[in-house]
Amino acid sequence: MLKFVPTPIGNLGDISLRSLEAINESDIIICEDTRESIVLIEQLANKYPSFFSSQNKNRQFISLYHHNSIETLSKLDISIFEKNIIYMSDAGMPGISDPGIDLVNFAKINNIKFEVLPGATALTVASLSSGFADKKILFWGFLPHKGKDRELELSQIINSSFTTIIYESPHRIEKLANELSLIAKKREIFFTKELTKKFEGKWWSFGENSKDLLTSLDLRGEWVVVIKGEDRKNGIISEEDILNLSISTKEKSKLIAKIRGENQKEIYSQLISN
Repeated sequence: MLKFVPTPIGNLGDISLRSLEAINESDIIICEDTRESIVLIEQLANKYPSFFSSQNKNRQFISLYHHNSIETLSKLDISIFEKNIIYMSDAGMPGISDPGIDLVNFAKINNIKFEVLPGATALTVASLSSGFADKKILFWGFLPHKGKDRELELSQIINSSFTTIIYESPHRIEKLANELSLIAKKREIFFTKELTKKFEGKWWSFGENSKDLLTSLDLRGEWVVVIKGEDRKNGIISEEDILNLSISTKEKSKLIAKIRGENQKEIYSQLISN
């Protein structure tokens, strides 16, 4: 039986009883980083010794991360799923910004029964903490690191009526704040880091003040940024909105092509001829 097991996003006390049982009973653990998972299991065993009184010393670990997931899954012997197998993320719900989703699709294609256990995830904690939305939200995960792809995705987020949640690393959070200070001056922004941990922090700001806010903070730790949706009647970006964006004509033609379902080159020719 394959189980997708959520792990704490910081505080070990957030592990569920079902997750503890699944980890202890596992014969094989598929995970992003075997070192991280081994350390986490040792910490859980120390905190909850009654669940780990008879640990499986022959337990096998299989590494599955974004760059090797397809290749690794293609080499798996389907018969191993007759054993107790779990997939666990480094932190939080499996499949949220990690390759767990590839394993779900692999299980579907190969008729492998699986179960997803509920648990902690930073995106719901950050969403509630922000106070920005009680219904419609967009989860964007991690942005591209640089280039036109990053510029395009930020433009889509800023011109959306939906509150959007972004994950960001300590190495790029300052860059994101600088970008928001230029393109989202009047939008409400919620910054939070190290959720559920000892040095958890929460800060609210407008986009134009984001850069100044972060200059006074310790940037170490994992960040979640919540951008309040623009006040619109619907969540769809219009062609007029796209034409007003500060992006290249080529990028505008890509977005309009997606809306119309038409050829990008033809739309690009129309835009440059106007």
